Amino acid sequence: MGVRAFNRLRPQHGFTLIELLVVMLIIGILAAIAIPSFLNQKSKANDAAAKVLVRTAETGAEVYANDHDSSYAGLDIKELQKIEPTLAQTTSATVTVGTVSATAYEVTAEALATKDRFTVKRLASAAVERICEPAGSGACAPSGKW
Repeated sequence: MGVRAFNRLRPQHGFTLIELLVVMLIIGILAAIAIPSFLNQKSKANDAAAKVLVRTAETGAEVYANDHDSSYAGLDIKELQKIEPTLAQTTSATVTVGTVSATAYEVTAEALATKDRFTVKRLASAAVERICEPAGSGACAPSGKW
């Protein structure tokens, strides 16, 4: 028996083209399922950072009122940043102070990546509202509340 005949009798090792295509198809299907859910997680994280920021501003506003005879008059972003310096150090969201009176205030955080806005309003009646815009987008419920 010659060398050529011997080589033909040895078993062939490796994958066929069909087997490789099936594996590539399976990997493609898994990637198509996984990638969109990973991309959505980043926007949720940005919205969560904005929520944390506005909640921190809310706490700062309450501290401000405790230091000013239970009045929110004069509350602005600079006063909040004096109380809580981390409000000035964020890169994922911005905080603004809206309408302020002696008995009420409004603070808003906007996630820079998603442009979703989360607002905390303390009303004169001491009730607190948490509003998000646009309703039904990202981490904002369809009701517009959080």
